[in-house]
Amino acid sequence: MKQEFIDQCLIILSREDVKIQLKELFKPLVSLIVQEIYPYIYLSLMFVIMSFLLILGIFYLLLRSNFKSLK
Repeated sequence: MKQEFIDQCLIILSREDVKIQLKELFKPLVSLIVQEIYPYIYLSLMFVIMSFLLILGIFYLLLRSNFKSLK
């Protein structure tokens, strides 16, 4: 019984018109969620860029001190 219900749901969900309607139904919700998390995405991106620059600076300092010790 349970498996038949699941199979029927999958058959209904595999139809193209149902897929389009579901996409249209969830479009405002997804848009709202994305709009709410945009500041956090930008903040995360800023932290990733700052971390990359700091790691690049540390790498440069290590290379510079390594070349000075070789001379």
